[in-house]
Amino acid sequence: MAPPCGGILKAAMALSGAQTAGEMGPSSRGGSGSSAGKNPGARPVEKTFYIETFGCQMNAHDSEKVIGTLEHQGYRQVQSEMEANLILYNTCSIRDKAEQKVFHRLNDFKKYYAAGKRFAVLGCVAQQEGERIFERAPYVSIVSGSASYRKLPEMLRRLEAGERHITGLDDRQTEETFETEFTRRSNPHRGYITIIEGCDKFCAYCVVPYTRGKERSRTGSSVVGEARRMAASGYTEVQLLGQNVNSYRDPEGKLSFAELLGAIGELDGIRRVRFTTSHPRDFTRDIVEVIDRVETLCDHVHLPVQSGSSRMLQAMQREYTMESYLERIAWIKSARRPISITTDIIVGFPGETETDFGQTLDLLQRVQYDAVFAFKYSPRPNTPALAMPDSIDDEEKSRRLQRLLEKQREIQRTNYANHIGQVMEVAVEGFNTQRGQVIGRSSQNKTVNFSARQAIFPAPGSYLPVQITNSFPNSLVGEAVQ
Repeated sequence: MAPPCGGILKAAMALSGAQTAGEMGPSSRGGSGSSAGKNPGARPVEKTFYIETFGCQMNAHDSEKVIGTLEHQGYRQVQSEMEANLILYNTCSIRDKAEQKVFHRLNDFKKYYAAGKRFAVLGCVAQQEGERIFERAPYVSIVSGSASYRKLPEMLRRLEAGERHITGLDDRQTEETFETEFTRRSNPHRGYITIIEGCDKFCAYCVVPYTRGKERSRTGSSVVGEARRMAASGYTEVQLLGQNVNSYRDPEGKLSFAELLGAIGELDGIRRVRFTTSHPRDFTRDIVEVIDRVETLCDHVHLPVQSGSSRMLQAMQREYTMESYLERIAWIKSARRPISITTDIIVGFPGETETDFGQTLDLLQRVQYDAVFAFKYSPRPNTPALAMPDSIDDEEKSRRLQRLLEKQREIQRTNYANHIGQVMEVAVEGFNTQRGQVIGRSSQNKTVNFSARQAIFPAPGSYLPVQITNSFPNSLVGEAVQ
């Protein structure tokens, strides 16, 4: 199960792009145009790119937009930095570890700048650091925030003309980030749709409002229209994305978030609808009601809590109490069908006492989450928490994190074992040929590895009933039902 936001997601988008001939300007030291134009006997240099994505599903979807744009500009995607003459890192700045990993990667490959390779830093770190990236890594050629991806063609032309440092860091409030003219989806069966960008919550630890801008929603009619086109193209699963996806407000005033879920779930051809990430303050009861009513809406809710202590929630500026959070958990657990619940937790936030941490452990026991994405607090630029004394040393943060993960592992061991004997519908995602198993995912977003008594593995994107025969803390094992 992938973390909804902030984990490291190395996007292995193995896509084949258009093989249009052209030339990267830097390889000719600032010249522009085709090398064939300068020397009629020369073969044009193929424009190739490699992209690596750090972060959440929104970053992955942003990379799909970047890939589509690059391919339309005549670039071909390759599978390693060594093959590429343009290397792009689409970045996340939710945690310091993700940010540092980007700069480490840049440092590893800077020696190839002299050989003509060019580098671009995109996304949240680009928006956060801006032109300071050129000071820290002068061999980087493009720095662009996510709000500027529509301007990539212009930035690429400037790069090919030999310009050394190019920025795209203008308006984070623009609604143009929702749609780009070209999107190269990495999965032919499951597709993302961004329905809301930015964040107005200003949690004390979070950099997103400063890198993604204010909340702005896409019109309900355009979201439903894109989902309908995806269904007509053969996509069977749609995932709605937003930093706070359920804070969605239709600019046309026609659809609430719950109504939007229902409208997409009722489209012909759609088998599954997911959404992430929800904010507890804006999680309303009608969301549970529509999941109960529309069968295609997946029975899974990711509801980040961050701490089990109301005192800590107030310090984090989370805009809800533990009581109101547990009320929403009660709505979910009262649904007619079992809905899997997952969450995010931060340990070691400034001022967290052993009592506060104990309340978080108690919350795990009470809710019985199916997965927890837990992280040690790390200070981020521009956030209010920077002014708070970080009195908890890293060793203690690590100890608390380990205790939490061990407790959650035992909870998941029990939760997953409860599925043994059940038959569930599984969407096929791939194969483990060494084990002779099909890899799939349930509606509850749980990984299922199963055997199929067929000469040929079922095709990715197909749906099969699978009887669960065994379990592990993070996956299920089964056999396809004939």
